[in-house]
Amino acid sequence: MALKIVWDKKAFEELNKLEAAVGRRIAKKVDELAEDPFSCDVKKLRGVAGYRLRVGDYRVIFDIDNDTICILKTGHRRNIYRF
Repeated sequence: MALKIVWDKKAFEELNKLEAAVGRRIAKKVDELAEDPFSCDVKKLRGVAGYRLRVGDYRVIFDIDNDTICILKTGHRRNIYRF
């Protein structure tokens, strides 16, 4: 059973600012995440609620709520953890 993906407005804007090739790679990984949320390189965040998906040097911060994956942030690893 695939989970539903919901993009936060800010996360979607951050994704669109990235290079096209990087954006496509991230979108592909997020689609794979919907099939099995813990099959990819996913780790639970420490100190805050949520998880991170690693896509090369880029990260996707998300949370899982019942049958929905909420994408909260996307960006380069040097900037993504600044809340």
